[in-house]
Amino acid sequence: MEKTVVLITGCSSGIGLGLAVRLASDASRRFKGTARSGGLPWRQRRSPTKCPGAGGHCNQPPFPPKPGTHSLLVYATMRNLAKKERLLECVQSCHTSTLEILQLDVTDPLSLAAAVQQVQEQRVDVLVCNAGVGLMGPLETCSYQAMKNIFDVNVFGTIGTIQAFLPGMKRRKAGKIIISSSVGALQGIPFNAVYCASKFAVEGLCESLAVILQQFNMHITLIECGPVNTSFLANLQRSDAEGSALQGLDPQTRALYSQYLQHCQSLFRDVAQDTEEVLQVFLEAICAPCPPLRSFTTQVFMPLTQLKLTSPDGSEYVRAMHKFVFSAGEAQGDRA
Repeated sequence: MEKTVVLITGCSSGIGLGLAVRLASDASRRFKGTARSGGLPWRQRRSPTKCPGAGGHCNQPPFPPKPGTHSLLVYATMRNLAKKERLLECVQSCHTSTLEILQLDVTDPLSLAAAVQQVQEQRVDVLVCNAGVGLMGPLETCSYQAMKNIFDVNVFGTIGTIQAFLPGMKRRKAGKIIISSSVGALQGIPFNAVYCASKFAVEGLCESLAVILQQFNMHITLIECGPVNTSFLANLQRSDAEGSALQGLDPQTRALYSQYLQHCQSLFRDVAQDTEEVLQVFLEAICAPCPPLRSFTTQVFMPLTQLKLTSPDGSEYVRAMHKFVFSAGEAQGDRA
């Protein structure tokens, strides 16, 4: 019985860890066809025979075709193997047959080459590019090294990972590439300029690849996430509102940044999704025979995204985003 091989980057925490656990622990593939909250199973939402490929049809069967006919092996990778214990605790005894943990630094070509060699099956059927980092703060406070690190991980790390496994997928004329993306890849977010720039770049990369990959019966899918209850926000690099880096800024920028941090706190409190809800979207992309280029985990930000199409010059979006982020602070200032 041929195993379906899934390799996931960035598995030390958050979505990567959760996805590795969900796949490796579910030998019966109970996730197959499940629906996210308030939705329909993917089989009911998308045709199993239609896709945007050549001729409108897809030759790739759903994953897996029938319960029990496929076994699955997950390669969960992380830059620092010292963080693997949490993953092992989550999957418990299941890891002996369905999970392998590899060291992989997506910014290091030698590490990528070593990871490719350690995949015993000599192929990857589903590649999940999840490794990513964030950077928040006024642009004037972002150091060159911090900005370079964002692009090294988010852009060049994603490109390098795809380059490592793409030739094998093309030879087999089969494979899926799933990208952990963000609403910040589709809309500019105040005080996230460098992060958004890196995610915009990945959108262009994947959209360009998708046009070619349909000729190889392959699919690339960007999972557009909103705020998620993971450690991402806590781990991202950001300027402290009271820190020394902001002391040289003009008072208005400092005040706007303070307002933005308050907006972030309320946004995560009110609309952040649980990891499990987001994982359902990843699982749908893995299961679907012909997943779309983009899948959204939340509709909360869709009106802002659609403004970029209905008002191509960008002016409506800029006004709407400014109001979305800063209107509460401005209203308080008017009352003062």
